Amino acid sequence: MNAPPLDAVAVTLREFVARAGALRAVALLDRGKGAAPVVVDCDGAGAVEVEEGGEVRKLAAVSGAAPLALVHVHALPAMDVDPASGEVTGTIGGLQHLAGAVGELAAALGGRSVATVQFQTSDPDTPLTVSARPGEPPVFALGDETFALRS
Repeated sequence: MNAPPLDAVAVTLREFVARAGALRAVALLDRGKGAAPVVVDCDGAGAVEVEEGGEVRKLAAVSGAAPLALVHVHALPAMDVDPASGEVTGTIGGLQHLAGAVGELAAALGGRSVATVQFQTSDPDTPLTVSARPGEPPVFALGDETFALRS
C-alpha cells in the first residue's frame, strides 16, 4: 500500500487545524503490511514534524501540494468538561461533528491510518482528544481517560 505524499498530508492537517481551531492534529500513516508507520504532527500554529524510521524532521510550511480532501469541519466554542466523570457539555451535536470530521480526516489519509486531534476545553489542562480510524468508532479522551459516545 502506498501512503499519500507527506506534503499533501501536512497541507491537509494544517488546513484541518486552522478550520477546526484545534490545538494539534496527528496522523499515523498506514504504510502497509510490514512497513513502519509514519507520524505527521501539526501543532495549532501550523508547524509540522514528521517522524519516520526513528528520525524526526520539520516539514516546511510552504508547499504547492493540494490537500488530500476538503474535510467538513468548523470551529466550535470550547466545551465544558469534567475529567473525573467524563462529562462533556457543549454545542448540541458538537461531539458528533468533531467525531465525523476526524473520521473524514482519517479516511482521507487512506488504509488503516489513524487521525488524532486535540481540541481546547474549559479546562486548559484537559484538552478533548478525538481519534478515528476508518471503519471503527471514534475514541474520545480527557486526560488519561477514554470514552465512547453513548448511543
